Amino acid sequence: MLHNSPKMKERRKELRNNATAAEQQLWRVLRCRNIGGHKFRRQHSVGPYILDFYCPARKLALEIDGDSHFLDEAVVYDQVRTAYLHALGITVLRFLNTDVYENAEAVCERILLEVEGNPNHP
Repeated sequence: MLHNSPKMKERRKELRNNATAAEQQLWRVLRCRNIGGHKFRRQHSVGPYILDFYCPARKLALEIDGDSHFLDEAVVYDQVRTAYLHALGITVLRFLNTDVYENAEAVCERILLEVEGNPNHP
């Protein structure tokens, strides 16, 4: 099973219950189809990876990154992970925790551009 493997269910639940403050803040916007009417899921697994947020209709993954993602081994892990997801046709948008805290409106605008398929986004 590629999506939401039963063997990863407990880990997904643990991550939902222990979401970072940035994830909680963004989830308040994403839930209830507040971004262009699109449904997002929290802590959705694809293959061996668990995505912070996933829009199945647009095959869009959102990752909210903290300081740990700047460590050398984390950078390599994220690159491998992103390549795996791209091979499945999944687009990955990454945002820093500080982006969510300090400029949530811009984060939401960027997500909206992606789900609406705007070819002119940066």
